[in-house]
Amino acid sequence: MKRDEFHTKFGSKDPIVLPVIHVLDHDQAARNIDAAIAGGCPGVFLINHDFEKEKLVPIIRSIRAAYPDYWIGVNFLAVTGEFAFPILGELQADGVQVDGYWADDACIDERRAEDDQEDAQRITAARDASGWNGLYIGGTAFKKQRETDPSTYGYSAQLACDHMDIVVTSGVATGHAADVGKIKTFRENCGDTALGLASGITPENAHDYAADVDLFMVATGINFDGDFYNIDPARLQKLMTVIQS
Repeated sequence: MKRDEFHTKFGSKDPIVLPVIHVLDHDQAARNIDAAIAGGCPGVFLINHDFEKEKLVPIIRSIRAAYPDYWIGVNFLAVTGEFAFPILGELQADGVQVDGYWADDACIDERRAEDDQEDAQRITAARDASGWNGLYIGGTAFKKQRETDPSTYGYSAQLACDHMDIVVTSGVATGHAADVGKIKTFRENCGDTALGLASGITPENAHDYAADVDLFMVATGINFDGDFYNIDPARLQKLMTVIQS
């Protein structure tokens, strides 16, 4: 997806903030969605950090029923699109639209040639077969994957553009800010493709990435201190103010 198309879709030229909600149950997810809406965020991601993906599916259904028009993305923890897309296709066929899927690992392999990306190609085939029509946000040189040589970041970014709508990368771990040089390398090599960042974003450092990043996927940076599960409205508002300025 082109950068301008992405920003038009979400109605802002600024980086789009989509909070990541570590789901416990429907009520906790709904409270955080309400906080995101009140804070001016156009959507959220739901992630099953504490239980298997099968337990997230009924919560997706109930949340969609409660918020029929809000942008809702999903991350099934440690599950690639090959296994996620059939689930999303079934939900869509049942009238439960998931607007985006974020995979921690899009299976881009910088050790292989462009025409030898077997895992990524298999994921693309699964997406096509599922009939699901949401946005695919694929983790590339992402935290908790195998270690990637920084000299290959540019090539990884180039490969990724052929296999997903939005390329997303991260720092070395949850809550750790990404190296600014890494993000600039990704920006240069993604060309016009939308780029996301998914770790270590805070109101204090967002300005370091704002020129290069189209999508901020943020959790700990806007949560209450020491709370993995709940958005702090004051922190969220501070982040939004920084971005909009």
